[in-house]
Amino acid sequence: MLRFRGSQCFRQRLVCATITGRAIRIDDIRADDQSPGLRDYEASLLRLLEKVTNGCIIEINETGTSLRYKPGFITGGGHGQEHDCGTARAIGYFLEPLALIALWGKKPLTITLRGVTNDNTDCGVDVWRTVTFPLLRQLTGVEDGFELKVVRRGAPPLGGGEVLVRLPVVKQLPPVSLTDEGMVKRVRGVAYSARVSPQASNRMVDGARGVLNALLADVYIFTDHMTGPAAGNSPGYGVTLVAETTSGRMIAAEAAAALDRGGAGAAAAAAAAGAEEDIVPEDIGQRAAHLLLEEVSRGGVVDSSHQPLVLLLCAMGPEEMSEVRLGPLTPHAVLTLRHIREFFNVQFSVRPERESQTIFLSCVGAGVKNLSKKVQ
Repeated sequence: MLRFRGSQCFRQRLVCATITGRAIRIDDIRADDQSPGLRDYEASLLRLLEKVTNGCIIEINETGTSLRYKPGFITGGGHGQEHDCGTARAIGYFLEPLALIALWGKKPLTITLRGVTNDNTDCGVDVWRTVTFPLLRQLTGVEDGFELKVVRRGAPPLGGGEVLVRLPVVKQLPPVSLTDEGMVKRVRGVAYSARVSPQASNRMVDGARGVLNALLADVYIFTDHMTGPAAGNSPGYGVTLVAETTSGRMIAAEAAAALDRGGAGAAAAAAAAGAEEDIVPEDIGQRAAHLLLEEVSRGGVVDSSHQPLVLLLCAMGPEEMSEVRLGPLTPHAVLTLRHIREFFNVQFSVRPERESQTIFLSCVGAGVKNLSKKVQ
């Protein structure tokens, strides 16, 4: 049994444990916090894992500061699976572990997730649809099967969004070779708004184009205005931008309005404290554009939020050489490398390149195979 301390990388530890079938124990989960123990959204993630696996054992102590997890058999599941993600974290928080675990299931997974679709903390559903799923298609070698449909938008704090997700299964992963960054040739995006004036979407587009058109002519941002039941329970708007390079890589950035996270009292308190939360649509468009330019300047074949995903897929690949080129590693990516060493016994060799400030990471995969599929 592997032992860990603290609440960081909670999702990743569960994912690695489930795929490798190794039991884990996590102690001191926010032990010194004012409200110690697991949060609601972490308990919700454990419930979601119970739905897609069979026979997993989860033991939590009274205060919630210690967790023992013995993974079960990954079943995936047919149609009609549902999960309420709550409103503390966005649907992207739950999708990340789900997408990795479902690959090794017995059957393809179709599930409806309800909750917050876009916020400023987790990857929004637009990034998943336009960047993450195409990346997964390429790295898993499965062309059809990855699908995400936004049925309803849901902005914080009340959520009310709904997303239908389809995930395929694989026998084993092909080796990864992503070393060609390419140059940015076009920018696409989605500006969404719900329960606010439809003009907000157009104003965000103007803000983003004001920054990007000075550098690139081919910028097109779609507007997606939701009304009625499809707009969820709270007003909100935001924009997702995707830069596509000549080698087919996608780099994403997003920004969302912080309208009333935690009610009017919290907004007034934040304003009094001088907290700079963007609410003006033009500012949100500009912020997303600047974030996109920052991601492009970092270099690498994926943006910083997708680094852990690519590293995990390299580690789970066949016992052949896999190589990726990334920008400066985020703290989360560094922790991912440590978890990969502990769970899969895979170590990466790191070769920095001075000129472009990028890093070449290569490894020999652990050769993870899907136990419920015959390997020909």
